[in-house]
Amino acid sequence: MQGLVDLGLIALIFTTACLLQTQWADTVPAATYAFSVAAGLFLVTSASGLYRAASQRSVGQSFARAAVTCVLLLPLTYVLVGILAAGEENETLRWIATACIAAVITHRVYVGHVKRPAHASSRLLIYGSGSPAQQVTQALAWTNLDVQVVGYVAGPNETQSLVDSARVLTHTGPLHEQALALGVDEIVVAVEERRGGSMPLRELLDCKVSGIRVSDLSTYFERTLRQIRIDHVRAGWLIFGDGFSQGLYRRTAKRLLDVAVSMLLLVLAAPVIVFTGVAIRLESRGPIFYAQERVGRNGRPFRVFKFRSMRLDAEKDGQPQWAAKKDDRVTQVGGFIRRYRIDELPQIVNVLKGDMSLVGPRPERPFFVEQLRREIPYYAVRHCVKPGVTGWAQVRYQYGSTIADSLEKLQYDLYYVKNHSVFLDILILLETVGVVLSGKGAR
Repeated sequence: MQGLVDLGLIALIFTTACLLQTQWADTVPAATYAFSVAAGLFLVTSASGLYRAASQRSVGQSFARAAVTCVLLLPLTYVLVGILAAGEENETLRWIATACIAAVITHRVYVGHVKRPAHASSRLLIYGSGSPAQQVTQALAWTNLDVQVVGYVAGPNETQSLVDSARVLTHTGPLHEQALALGVDEIVVAVEERRGGSMPLRELLDCKVSGIRVSDLSTYFERTLRQIRIDHVRAGWLIFGDGFSQGLYRRTAKRLLDVAVSMLLLVLAAPVIVFTGVAIRLESRGPIFYAQERVGRNGRPFRVFKFRSMRLDAEKDGQPQWAAKKDDRVTQVGGFIRRYRIDELPQIVNVLKGDMSLVGPRPERPFFVEQLRREIPYYAVRHCVKPGVTGWAQVRYQYGSTIADSLEKLQYDLYYVKNHSVFLDILILLETVGVVLSGKGAR
Protein backbone atom coordinates (compact mmCIF):
# COMPACT_ATOMS: atom_id res chain seq x y z
CA MET A 1 0.00 0.00 0.00
CA GLN A 2 2.83 2.40 0.88
CA GLY A 3 4.51 1.67 -2.44
CA LEU A 4 1.32 2.36 -4.39
CA VAL A 5 0.88 5.71 -2.60
CA ASP A 6 4.45 6.73 -3.43
CA LEU A 7 4.13 5.52 -7.01
CA GLY A 8 0.91 7.47 -7.48
CA LEU A 9 2.39 10.59 -5.89
CA ILE A 10 5.43 10.56 -8.18
CA ALA A 11 3.27 9.88 -11.23
CA LEU A 12 0.91 12.75 -10.39
CA ILE A 13 3.66 15.31 -9.69
CA PHE A 14 5.76 14.26 -12.64
CA THR A 15 2.83 14.18 -15.07
CA THR A 16 1.85 17.69 -14.00
CA ALA A 17 5.43 18.87 -14.53
CA CYS A 18 5.52 17.27 -17.97
CA LEU A 19 2.23 18.84 -19.04
CA LEU A 20 3.53 22.26 -18.06
CA GLN A 21 6.25 21.77 -20.68
CA THR A 22 3.97 22.20 -23.69
CA GLN A 23 6.74 21.41 -26.14
CA TRP A 24 7.04 17.88 -24.73
CA ALA A 25 3.34 17.40 -24.08
CA ASP A 26 2.73 17.73 -27.81
CA THR A 27 5.32 15.11 -28.79
CA VAL A 28 5.56 12.48 -26.08
CA PRO A 29 2.86 11.40 -23.61
CA ALA A 30 3.67 12.75 -20.17
CA ALA A 31 2.67 9.43 -18.61
CA THR A 32 5.72 7.78 -20.21
CA TYR A 33 8.06 9.87 -18.09
CA ALA A 34 5.94 9.64 -14.98
CA PHE A 35 5.50 5.88 -14.84
CA SER A 36 9.08 5.14 -15.91
CA VAL A 37 10.48 7.14 -13.00
CA ALA A 38 7.79 5.90 -10.59
CA ALA A 39 8.50 2.27 -11.47
CA GLY A 40 12.22 2.80 -10.89
CA LEU A 41 11.47 4.36 -7.50
CA PHE A 42 9.21 1.46 -6.51
CA LEU A 43 11.74 -1.24 -7.49
CA VAL A 44 14.78 0.33 -5.82
CA THR A 45 12.92 1.41 -2.68
CA SER A 46 11.40 -2.06 -2.32
CA ALA A 47 14.82 -3.68 -2.70
CA SER A 48 16.28 -1.34 -0.05
CA GLY A 49 13.69 -2.49 2.50
CA LEU A 50 12.09 0.90 3.15
CA TYR A 51 8.62 -0.59 2.66
CA ARG A 52 9.17 -3.20 5.35
CA ALA A 53 8.01 -2.66 8.93
CA ALA A 54 10.00 0.21 10.41
CA SER A 55 9.64 -1.32 13.87
CA GLN A 56 12.31 -3.84 12.86
CA ARG A 57 15.04 -1.23 12.33
CA SER A 58 16.40 1.91 13.97
CA VAL A 59 16.10 5.47 12.65
CA GLY A 60 19.80 5.37 11.75
CA GLN A 61 19.32 2.18 9.75
CA SER A 62 16.39 3.74 7.89
CA PHE A 63 18.44 6.83 7.01
CA ALA A 64 21.30 4.60 5.84
CA ARG A 65 18.91 2.67 3.59
CA ALA A 66 17.49 5.95 2.30
CA ALA A 67 21.00 7.17 1.52
CA VAL A 68 21.75 4.00 -0.45
CA THR A 69 18.45 4.39 -2.32
CA CYS A 70 19.29 8.00 -3.22
CA VAL A 71 22.80 7.05 -4.38
CA LEU A 72 21.33 4.39 -6.66
CA LEU A 73 18.19 6.13 -7.85
CA LEU A 74 18.91 9.85 -8.24
CA PRO A 75 21.62 9.49 -10.93
CA LEU A 76 19.45 6.87 -12.65
CA THR A 77 16.48 9.24 -12.64
CA TYR A 78 18.56 12.10 -14.02
CA VAL A 79 19.86 9.94 -16.89
CA LEU A 80 16.52 8.25 -17.59
CA VAL A 81 14.62 11.51 -17.90
CA GLY A 82 17.32 12.88 -20.19
CA ILE A 83 16.84 9.89 -22.49
CA LEU A 84 13.05 9.97 -22.47
CA ALA A 85 12.55 13.70 -22.66
CA ALA A 86 13.63 15.20 -25.97
CA GLY A 87 14.00 18.93 -26.28
CA GLU A 88 15.99 21.86 -24.99
CA GLU A 89 14.00 22.20 -21.79
CA ASN A 90 14.52 18.65 -20.50
CA GLU A 91 17.05 19.92 -17.91
CA THR A 92 14.16 21.48 -15.97
CA LEU A 93 12.24 18.22 -15.97
CA ARG A 94 15.35 16.31 -14.92
CA TRP A 95 15.72 18.41 -11.78
CA ILE A 96 11.98 18.28 -11.04
CA ALA A 97 12.06 14.48 -11.22
CA THR A 98 15.21 14.24 -9.08
CA ALA A 99 13.75 16.54 -6.42
CA CYS A 100 10.51 14.53 -6.35
CA ILE A 101 12.37 11.27 -5.84
CA ALA A 102 14.47 12.72 -3.00
CA ALA A 103 11.34 14.15 -1.34
CA VAL A 104 9.45 10.85 -1.50
CA ILE A 105 12.38 8.87 -0.06
CA THR A 106 12.76 11.37 2.80
CA HIS A 107 9.02 11.25 3.40
CA ARG A 108 9.16 7.45 3.56
CA VAL A 109 11.65 7.59 6.47
CA TYR A 110 9.57 10.29 8.17
CA VAL A 111 6.36 8.29 7.88
CA GLY A 112 8.09 5.14 9.08
CA HIS A 113 9.34 6.69 12.31
CA VAL A 114 8.21 10.19 13.22
CA LYS A 115 4.62 9.79 12.01
CA ARG A 116 4.21 6.15 13.00
CA PRO A 117 0.95 5.66 14.91
CA ALA A 118 1.12 4.31 18.44
CA HIS A 119 -0.52 1.01 17.49
CA ALA A 120 2.25 0.33 14.95
CA SER A 121 4.60 -0.73 17.73
CA SER A 122 5.48 -4.42 17.46
CA ARG A 123 4.16 -6.40 20.43
CA LEU A 124 6.44 -9.20 21.58
CA LEU A 125 5.81 -12.16 23.89
CA ILE A 126 8.90 -13.97 25.15
CA TYR A 127 8.55 -17.67 25.88
CA GLY A 128 11.02 -18.11 28.71
CA SER A 129 12.00 -16.25 31.86
CA GLY A 130 15.62 -17.27 32.40
CA SER A 131 18.95 -16.01 31.09
CA PRO A 132 18.05 -16.15 27.34
CA ALA A 133 14.86 -14.16 27.97
CA GLN A 134 16.87 -11.63 29.94
CA GLN A 135 19.31 -11.32 27.01
CA VAL A 136 16.47 -10.62 24.59
CA THR A 137 15.19 -7.86 26.90
CA GLN A 138 18.66 -6.32 27.18
CA ALA A 139 19.19 -6.52 23.41
CA LEU A 140 15.97 -4.61 22.80
CA ALA A 141 17.06 -1.97 25.32
CA TRP A 142 20.30 -1.45 23.38
CA THR A 143 18.53 -0.96 20.07
CA ASN A 144 16.26 1.80 18.86
CA LEU A 145 13.53 -0.59 17.73
CA ASP A 146 9.90 0.15 18.47
CA VAL A 147 9.15 -3.18 20.16
CA GLN A 148 7.01 -3.60 23.25
CA VAL A 149 7.51 -6.70 25.41
CA VAL A 150 4.00 -7.53 26.63
CA GLY A 151 5.08 -10.34 28.92
CA TYR A 152 6.96 -13.57 29.55
CA VAL A 153 5.84 -17.17 29.74
CA ALA A 154 7.99 -19.29 32.04
CA GLY A 155 9.10 -22.62 30.59
CA PRO A 156 8.14 -25.77 32.53
CA ASN A 157 11.77 -26.63 33.34
CA GLU A 158 12.91 -23.13 34.30
CA THR A 159 13.63 -22.95 38.02
CA GLN A 160 14.80 -19.33 38.26
CA SER A 161 13.24 -16.21 36.81
CA LEU A 162 15.65 -13.44 35.77
CA VAL A 163 13.02 -11.09 34.36
CA ASP A 164 10.39 -8.85 35.91
CA SER A 165 8.21 -11.32 37.82
CA ALA A 166 5.21 -8.98 37.58
CA ARG A 167 5.21 -9.47 33.80
CA VAL A 168 5.39 -13.27 33.86
CA LEU A 169 2.02 -14.57 32.66
CA THR A 170 0.15 -17.30 34.45
CA HIS A 171 -1.07 -20.33 32.51
CA THR A 172 -4.78 -19.50 32.36
CA GLY A 173 -5.47 -21.06 29.00
CA PRO A 174 -3.97 -22.11 25.66
CA LEU A 175 -0.93 -20.06 24.66
CA HIS A 176 -2.40 -18.91 21.36
CA GLU A 177 -5.54 -17.60 23.10
CA GLN A 178 -3.45 -15.61 25.59
CA ALA A 179 -1.29 -14.24 22.78
CA LEU A 180 -4.28 -13.20 20.68
CA ALA A 181 -5.93 -11.54 23.69
CA LEU A 182 -2.76 -9.50 24.28
CA GLY A 183 -2.49 -8.50 20.60
CA VAL A 184 0.90 -10.22 20.24
CA ASP A 185 2.63 -9.88 16.86
CA GLU A 186 5.53 -12.23 17.56
CA ILE A 187 6.64 -14.87 20.05
CA VAL A 188 10.36 -15.44 20.66
CA VAL A 189 11.28 -18.81 22.13
CA ALA A 190 14.05 -18.03 24.63
CA VAL A 191 14.70 -21.15 26.70
CA GLU A 192 18.09 -22.77 27.24
CA GLU A 193 16.87 -26.36 27.29
CA ARG A 194 14.53 -27.53 24.52
CA ARG A 195 14.25 -31.16 25.54
CA GLY A 196 12.17 -32.79 28.24
CA GLY A 197 8.95 -30.98 27.39
CA SER A 198 10.44 -27.47 27.52
CA MET A 199 9.13 -26.67 24.05
CA PRO A 200 5.32 -26.67 23.72
CA LEU A 201 5.47 -27.44 20.00
CA ARG A 202 1.74 -27.92 19.55
CA GLU A 203 0.89 -24.65 21.29
CA LEU A 204 3.52 -22.77 19.29
CA LEU A 205 2.13 -24.27 16.06
CA ASP A 206 -1.35 -23.08 17.08
CA CYS A 207 0.10 -19.58 17.54
CA LYS A 208 1.70 -19.66 14.11
CA VAL A 209 -1.42 -20.80 12.28
CA SER A 210 -3.31 -18.06 14.15
CA GLY A 211 -1.17 -15.46 12.38
CA ILE A 212 1.40 -14.87 15.13
CA ARG A 213 5.04 -14.96 14.09
CA VAL A 214 7.15 -17.51 16.02
CA SER A 215 10.95 -17.13 16.06
CA ASP A 216 13.77 -18.96 17.74
CA LEU A 217 16.47 -17.06 19.59
CA SER A 218 19.11 -17.22 16.85
CA THR A 219 16.74 -15.90 14.19
CA TYR A 220 15.49 -13.08 16.39
CA PHE A 221 19.00 -11.92 17.32
CA GLU A 222 20.01 -12.08 13.66
CA ARG A 223 17.09 -9.90 12.63
CA THR A 224 17.20 -7.34 15.46
CA LEU A 225 20.91 -7.06 16.28
CA ARG A 226 22.20 -7.94 12.80
CA GLN A 227 24.55 -10.47 14.36
CA ILE A 228 24.64 -14.23 14.94
CA ARG A 229 25.05 -14.94 18.63
CA ILE A 230 27.60 -17.71 19.18
CA ASP A 231 26.18 -18.57 22.59
CA HIS A 232 22.81 -19.54 21.09
CA VAL A 233 23.53 -20.70 17.55
CA ARG A 234 23.41 -24.38 16.63
CA ALA A 235 25.19 -26.05 13.74
CA GLY A 236 21.87 -27.32 12.35
CA TRP A 237 20.47 -23.78 12.25
CA LEU A 238 23.47 -22.65 10.18
CA ILE A 239 23.37 -25.69 7.89
CA PHE A 240 19.66 -25.89 7.11
CA GLY A 241 18.82 -22.19 7.24
CA ASP A 242 19.02 -19.66 4.42
CA GLY A 243 22.11 -17.67 3.55
CA PHE A 244 25.80 -18.29 2.83
CA SER A 245 25.22 -17.71 -0.89
CA GLN A 246 28.41 -18.03 -2.95
CA GLY A 247 26.99 -18.03 -6.49
CA LEU A 248 28.74 -16.85 -9.63
CA TYR A 249 26.43 -13.83 -9.98
CA ARG A 250 27.19 -12.68 -6.44
CA ARG A 251 30.97 -13.09 -6.85
CA THR A 252 30.96 -11.32 -10.22
CA ALA A 253 28.86 -8.38 -8.97
CA LYS A 254 31.04 -8.03 -5.88
CA ARG A 255 34.23 -8.09 -7.95
CA LEU A 256 32.92 -5.43 -10.34
CA LEU A 257 31.96 -3.23 -7.38
CA ASP A 258 35.41 -3.75 -5.82
CA VAL A 259 37.30 -2.78 -8.97
CA ALA A 260 35.10 0.23 -9.83
CA VAL A 261 35.12 1.75 -6.33
CA SER A 262 38.83 0.97 -5.77
CA MET A 263 39.84 2.77 -8.97
CA LEU A 264 37.73 5.77 -7.97
CA LEU A 265 39.21 5.79 -4.45
CA LEU A 266 42.73 5.53 -5.84
CA VAL A 267 42.19 8.66 -7.95
CA LEU A 268 40.43 10.66 -5.22
CA ALA A 269 42.88 9.65 -2.49
CA ALA A 270 46.06 10.21 -4.53
CA PRO A 271 46.90 13.57 -2.84
CA VAL A 272 46.31 12.05 0.62
CA ILE A 273 48.53 9.08 -0.22
CA VAL A 274 51.38 11.34 -1.37
CA PHE A 275 51.08 13.66 1.64
CA THR A 276 50.98 10.71 4.07
CA GLY A 277 54.08 9.15 2.54
CA VAL A 278 56.00 12.42 2.88
CA ALA A 279 54.85 12.87 6.51
CA ILE A 280 55.95 9.35 7.49
CA ARG A 281 59.36 9.80 5.88
CA LEU A 282 59.92 13.19 7.57
CA GLU A 283 59.03 11.87 11.03
CA SER A 284 61.19 8.76 11.16
CA ARG A 285 63.60 6.65 9.18
CA GLY A 286 62.39 3.46 7.64
CA PRO A 287 59.95 2.32 4.97
CA ILE A 288 56.76 4.27 4.23
CA PHE A 289 54.78 1.09 3.65
CA TYR A 290 54.92 -2.28 5.30
CA ALA A 291 53.63 -5.67 4.29
CA GLN A 292 52.40 -8.28 6.74
CA GLU A 293 51.13 -11.82 6.28
CA ARG A 294 47.39 -12.26 6.82
CA VAL A 295 44.94 -15.11 6.33
CA GLY A 296 42.58 -14.74 3.36
CA ARG A 297 39.75 -16.66 1.76
CA ASN A 298 39.79 -20.43 2.40
CA GLY A 299 42.72 -19.93 4.77
CA ARG A 300 45.10 -18.88 2.00
CA PRO A 301 47.86 -16.54 3.28
CA PHE A 302 48.65 -13.25 1.51
CA ARG A 303 50.58 -10.09 2.27
CA VAL A 304 48.53 -7.02 3.17
CA PHE A 305 49.87 -3.51 2.47
CA LYS A 306 49.52 -0.59 4.86
CA PHE A 307 51.17 2.69 5.69
CA ARG A 308 53.67 2.21 8.50
CA SER A 309 52.19 3.69 11.68
CA MET A 310 54.48 2.13 14.32
CA ARG A 311 58.13 2.29 15.22
CA LEU A 312 60.47 -0.09 13.39
CA ASP A 313 61.06 -2.05 16.63
CA ALA A 314 57.34 -2.44 17.40
CA GLU A 315 57.74 -6.23 17.70
CA LYS A 316 61.48 -6.49 18.36
CA ASP A 317 61.05 -9.77 20.26
CA GLY A 318 59.31 -11.31 17.25
CA GLN A 319 56.13 -12.04 19.23
CA PRO A 320 52.88 -10.81 17.61
CA GLN A 321 50.94 -8.40 19.83
CA TRP A 322 47.43 -7.00 19.78
CA ALA A 323 47.26 -3.25 19.20
CA ALA A 324 46.29 -1.52 22.44
CA LYS A 325 44.53 1.71 23.26
CA LYS A 326 47.11 4.55 23.40
CA ASP A 327 49.72 2.09 22.13
CA ASP A 328 53.18 3.57 22.78
CA ARG A 329 54.53 1.84 19.67
CA VAL A 330 52.48 4.15 17.44
CA THR A 331 54.23 7.25 16.06
CA GLN A 332 52.63 10.71 16.05
CA VAL A 333 51.88 10.56 12.33
CA GLY A 334 50.82 6.96 12.83
CA GLY A 335 48.31 7.95 15.49
CA PHE A 336 46.66 10.42 13.14
CA ILE A 337 46.47 8.14 10.10
CA ARG A 338 45.18 5.25 12.24
CA ARG A 339 42.48 7.45 13.74
CA TYR A 340 41.10 8.33 10.31
CA ARG A 341 41.91 4.93 8.72
CA ILE A 342 44.36 6.52 6.27
CA ASP A 343 46.84 3.72 7.03
CA GLU A 344 44.41 1.33 5.31
CA LEU A 345 44.52 3.11 1.91
CA PRO A 346 47.33 0.96 0.44
CA GLN A 347 45.02 -2.04 0.81
CA ILE A 348 43.32 -0.77 -2.35
CA VAL A 349 46.20 -2.56 -4.11
CA ASN A 350 45.21 -5.80 -2.36
CA VAL A 351 41.65 -5.31 -3.58
CA LEU A 352 42.74 -4.74 -7.18
CA LYS A 353 44.98 -7.83 -6.97
CA GLY A 354 42.01 -9.88 -5.80
CA ASP A 355 43.42 -10.87 -2.40
CA MET A 356 40.85 -8.74 -0.61
CA SER A 357 37.46 -7.17 -1.15
CA LEU A 358 36.37 -3.69 -0.15
CA VAL A 359 33.88 -5.24 2.29
CA GLY A 360 34.37 -8.40 4.31
CA PRO A 361 35.75 -9.68 7.62
CA ARG A 362 39.04 -8.04 8.54
CA PRO A 363 42.03 -10.30 7.78
CA GLU A 364 43.97 -11.52 10.82
CA ARG A 365 47.53 -12.68 11.24
CA PRO A 366 48.12 -16.47 11.16
CA PHE A 367 49.33 -16.49 14.79
CA PHE A 368 46.06 -15.00 16.04
CA VAL A 369 43.92 -17.06 13.65
CA GLU A 370 45.25 -20.32 15.10
CA GLN A 371 44.64 -19.05 18.63
CA LEU A 372 41.11 -17.85 17.87
CA ARG A 373 40.13 -21.00 15.98
CA ARG A 374 40.96 -23.07 19.06
CA GLU A 375 39.00 -20.87 21.45
CA ILE A 376 36.00 -19.57 19.44
CA PRO A 377 33.44 -21.85 17.76
CA TYR A 378 32.78 -21.29 14.03
CA TYR A 379 35.69 -18.84 13.74
CA ALA A 380 36.90 -20.51 10.51
CA VAL A 381 33.54 -19.79 8.82
CA ARG A 382 34.58 -16.16 8.31
CA HIS A 383 37.27 -17.36 5.88
CA CYS A 384 34.74 -18.59 3.30
CA VAL A 385 34.67 -15.08 1.78
CA LYS A 386 37.44 -12.65 0.92
CA PRO A 387 38.62 -10.43 3.79
CA GLY A 388 37.74 -6.75 3.48
CA VAL A 389 39.22 -3.31 3.98
CA THR A 390 36.09 -2.54 5.97
CA GLY A 391 33.28 -4.75 7.19
CA TRP A 392 30.06 -5.15 9.13
CA ALA A 393 31.99 -5.72 12.37
CA GLN A 394 34.09 -2.60 11.80
CA VAL A 395 31.06 -0.31 11.52
CA ARG A 396 29.18 -2.04 14.35
CA TYR A 397 31.89 -2.70 16.95
CA GLN A 398 34.98 -1.04 18.33
CA TYR A 399 38.53 -2.11 17.52
CA GLY A 400 39.11 -5.60 18.94
CA SER A 401 42.27 -6.31 20.94
CA THR A 402 41.24 -9.34 23.03
CA ILE A 403 39.72 -12.75 22.49
CA ALA A 404 36.46 -11.42 23.97
CA ASP A 405 36.47 -8.60 21.41
CA SER A 406 37.17 -11.11 18.63
CA LEU A 407 34.15 -13.14 19.77
CA GLU A 408 31.90 -10.08 19.59
CA LYS A 409 33.24 -9.14 16.17
CA LEU A 410 32.84 -12.70 14.89
CA GLN A 411 29.11 -12.49 15.61
CA TYR A 412 28.87 -9.58 13.18
CA ASP A 413 31.21 -11.27 10.69
CA LEU A 414 29.01 -14.37 10.67
CA TYR A 415 25.98 -12.20 9.98
CA TYR A 416 27.79 -10.66 7.01
CA VAL A 417 28.99 -14.01 5.64
CA LYS A 418 25.46 -15.42 5.93
CA ASN A 419 23.63 -12.40 4.49
CA HIS A 420 26.16 -10.65 2.26
CA SER A 421 24.84 -8.89 -0.83
CA VAL A 422 25.79 -5.98 -3.07
CA PHE A 423 23.23 -3.82 -1.26
CA LEU A 424 24.73 -4.67 2.15
CA ASP A 425 28.22 -3.89 0.78
CA ILE A 426 27.07 -0.44 -0.36
CA LEU A 427 25.40 0.15 3.00
CA ILE A 428 28.62 -0.76 4.85
CA LEU A 429 30.70 1.50 2.61
CA LEU A 430 28.40 4.43 3.39
CA GLU A 431 28.51 3.73 7.12
CA THR A 432 32.30 3.44 6.91
CA VAL A 433 32.45 7.06 5.75
CA GLY A 434 30.77 8.10 9.01
CA VAL A 435 33.12 5.92 11.07
CA VAL A 436 36.17 7.38 9.33
CA LEU A 437 35.05 10.98 9.75
CA SER A 438 34.30 10.45 13.46
CA GLY A 439 37.47 8.44 14.12
CA LYS A 440 35.34 6.00 16.14
CA GLY A 441 37.05 2.88 17.44
CA ALA A 442 40.53 3.65 16.05
CA ARG A 443 43.73 2.54 17.79
